[in-house]
Amino acid sequence: MDRLPLKGKVAIVTGASRGIGAGVALELAKRGAHYSSLISTIEALNNGSTAISVEADLRSTSAPSKILSAALAAYPDSGISILVNNAGCELAKPLAEIDVSDLSYVYDLNVRAPLLMLQAILPHLQRPGRIINIGSIGARKGFKGFSLYCSSKAALEGLTRCWAAELGGQGHTVNCVNPGPTETDMVANIDPDIVGTQKKTTPVENRLGTVEDVARIVAWLAQEESAWGQRAVLEREWWIGDVLSRWSVVIELARMAVKHCFLVSIIPQVVQCATWIDIWRTELPAIKIVS
Repeated sequence: MDRLPLKGKVAIVTGASRGIGAGVALELAKRGAHYSSLISTIEALNNGSTAISVEADLRSTSAPSKILSAALAAYPDSGISILVNNAGCELAKPLAEIDVSDLSYVYDLNVRAPLLMLQAILPHLQRPGRIINIGSIGARKGFKGFSLYCSSKAALEGLTRCWAAELGGQGHTVNCVNPGPTETDMVANIDPDIVGTQKKTTPVENRLGTVEDVARIVAWLAQEESAWGQRAVLEREWWIGDVLSRWSVVIELARMAVKHCFLVSIIPQVVQCATWIDIWRTELPAIKIVS
């Protein structure tokens, strides 16, 4: 296996100063990508990866062009191969207390910014491009007091599917990763009861996810091995190995399903499973493929 599968590719990761974004940036750099933001840590890898940092407020409509301009200035001959829309915010507020400014606060960053970022890089997106949106299990679960956050992540899922349908013919893939509660500073803002419930229902060690767990999934989606992965939404819950590529995901799920007499419906680009299937491999943390 190529130790630097992303060598020479330029990746933009938004919200990469900390948390999941920083972990994703480092993981991509370990695999050879150049990246717009951890500079000393990435350059210390001594594998040819380099980085620049761009400070921008993604709630501003001018931020995407600022980020893109900096990336193209640093890597003028490479274009953009990977975009990870990671920057986001959450807001815990009862329905009756939500006002218009709260809507703008969440949606301008969680929904509008990813759209404007993709629009900005599209003329410079190198085939095969990889667009990876960081969502949340809240998009499908729904949690009390998180109307705006959960609905914004559901909107991001919808955008993911639409962009995949629109850009797939050009060889680009668009996918979404929906982590559960992850060990970052944002988890402190979530109701402990919600976090506790999520831990109890996570088959793998009943634990919170780590930044590294999420970063490895994103890095796999950025590689050539994920070339047939389109408009998928990956949630925490099942293990799928780092070596999976294209049909191997479907084949392995089907094999395990037959072994355990579970019902599986296999449709092109969609794998729907009726119940738990644990598939043990080497690197990646628990994820679930859903339609």
